[in-house]
Amino acid sequence: MTPNIQTWQQTLPHGITLSCRACGEPGRPVLMFLHGFPEAAFVWDPLLQHFARPENGGYRCVAPNLRGYETSSTPHDVKAYRAKFLVQDIVALIDAECGTQPLAALVAHDWGGALAWSLANGHPERLKQLVIINSPHPGPFVQAMRNNPAQQAASAYMNFLIQPDAASQLSADGFKKLFGFLRGSNDELRGTHSLAARAAPWLTPELENRYREVWGHGLEGGLNYYRASPLRPPCEQDPGAAAIELPPEMLHIAVPTLVLWAQDDIALLPCLTQGLDQHVPDLTLVPLPGATHWVVHEQTERVIEEISAVLKPGVQ
Repeated sequence: MTPNIQTWQQTLPHGITLSCRACGEPGRPVLMFLHGFPEAAFVWDPLLQHFARPENGGYRCVAPNLRGYETSSTPHDVKAYRAKFLVQDIVALIDAECGTQPLAALVAHDWGGALAWSLANGHPERLKQLVIINSPHPGPFVQAMRNNPAQQAASAYMNFLIQPDAASQLSADGFKKLFGFLRGSNDELRGTHSLAARAAPWLTPELENRYREVWGHGLEGGLNYYRASPLRPPCEQDPGAAAIELPPEMLHIAVPTLVLWAQDDIALLPCLTQGLDQHVPDLTLVPLPGATHWVVHEQTERVIEEISAVLKPGVQ
């Protein structure tokens, strides 16, 4: 029997409301899932339903739409999307779901992963395990922005996304640029001539409609993550991440961490896992060949398998 997905609006003590999706009974050990750009909480539905089943751990599985997405609160001020405020949202949601208990695991992709790295660094007591899917740790990312021309070029789309008219460009022609990005053309988000779209059989008409519905709520919130962050590639006007010095205490991750890295990600190259073990002593790194940035859609069963392998009985 497939567990039902519950949806609700969770108002947090500091005034932000997050629209949430969940499977499983309250009071069970909690798995929390954080999405990235330009996604939404619904991308985790197969994992919520899988891990909520009694035979798969019977977890309480929760996936919020992050601040700025879908019907969650969308402040207008770019400063409201700084990491400390985004992490505050997730810590408050953990409090609401877990009380004084830590998460069994925090699972995160892309921008959700950026929040998860920060939360695990600043609040390690709030989670027992961390699972990161194609989201760079700030240490290797800063190094790549200084020294790796290939990753600098792959990240150039970020400087397009901070432009004032990015939302209108991305919304034009039925979200053509965003769908091009999902189909594997990094050029679409750089605003340049598109490469030939790759085959993306996972992007069904039904899924396209789900994305259109989410994007129809607005794109400015998601774009403000890029505008608020200094972690972007250098350009003529801005040195970006290349000018940043991060102290070691901001980089250390004390919890056991599984990193899944799709090897065909055209935006976040495998080089971003180099040196990760310097910051994450208890690290399991699993390369996923033949997968792109959208591996949660493409290889759902493989992602579930790898997460299941680290959810040992002791974690519950």
